[in-house]
Amino acid sequence: MTLIDRVLEGDRLALARVLTQVENDTVEGQDASRLLFPRTGRAHVVGVTGAPGTGKSSLVNRLALHFRTLGSRVAIVAVDPSSPFTGGAVLGDRIRMRDLAGDHDVFIRSAASRGALGGLARTTSGIVQILDAAGYEVVFVETVGAGQGEVEVAGLAHTTLVVEAPGMGDDIQAIKAGILEIADILVVNKADRPGAENTEKALRSLLESAHMESADVMHHGAAAIASDDEDEESNSWPIPIQSTVAIDGQGVPELARHILEHLEYLHSSGRWAKREQRLIESQLEASLQRALVQRFRDGISEKRYNEVRQQVFTKSLSPADAVGILLAEADGTGAERAGPGGTGPPSAGGRETPL
Repeated sequence: MTLIDRVLEGDRLALARVLTQVENDTVEGQDASRLLFPRTGRAHVVGVTGAPGTGKSSLVNRLALHFRTLGSRVAIVAVDPSSPFTGGAVLGDRIRMRDLAGDHDVFIRSAASRGALGGLARTTSGIVQILDAAGYEVVFVETVGAGQGEVEVAGLAHTTLVVEAPGMGDDIQAIKAGILEIADILVVNKADRPGAENTEKALRSLLESAHMESADVMHHGAAAIASDDEDEESNSWPIPIQSTVAIDGQGVPELARHILEHLEYLHSSGRWAKREQRLIESQLEASLQRALVQRFRDGISEKRYNEVRQQVFTKSLSPADAVGILLAEADGTGAERAGPGGTGPPSAGGRETPL
């Protein structure tokens, strides 16, 4: 029996091995992704994002427990930040999810961001698709928790939860960063704390303002992620605001109901297929970027790269000119592109840059 067969039969060890191969972008991982891809498209992917300290991990833990009571097989992808100095990551979200330990139908995968921005790891979409193919019906993706930049999850999830908490000023940060526009459901967690009602009122006010000015708001930045492939009727889903206290489960059943209602809305409105296409496009673009970077690296020597980089350090080349030269040499057109009359980048004086 092959490793793929074991994954399809529910072997958790085999699944863990395949996910490691996908995360490390090995040849085996690429083969596994290719073989399992036709079996994807059935899982409901729920993205959970928000600033640090809002209780995302505890909330995901409670939601997973609730969906298990409904009979769903649940997977969790928890993305942890990597150290910019050592490259390591704590991968500690499982500590907060001890209630799920021992349940064969719950699979938790921690992933290091490895320097990727936007709240996700570079291979998150690939991991999600493997879990989808393995038969998990609900896949929660918890982002890093870096705050304003976490909008990429909208391109990965069918349903996006944005988690806020009282007293953190997140209502203002959300609209500044565009996080509010990617929300399908807004959650005010830690609702037992002072200021929870004010936070909910502020978010409701922001929603009303965004609805009134949607023509101006929805074309900006992150909103494009959520609306590029949807028509003007995308506002027909009224974004609910749900208060929760994840530590004791308060409000979690109601939040789960909103998630299921949004799933029903996606199917009834025909938007499930559009969001599924967006998820696939997200993985396609990530794979293309990795392949192009690798092709560039294969097309130019490390010595030559360091030479051009040194010219940037000494200010004899601008970064843009350096990129043009390196790309031209990597694809074999350096002589004609960088020569006189070519399209290569000139020096400040208009002459060919000496290399």
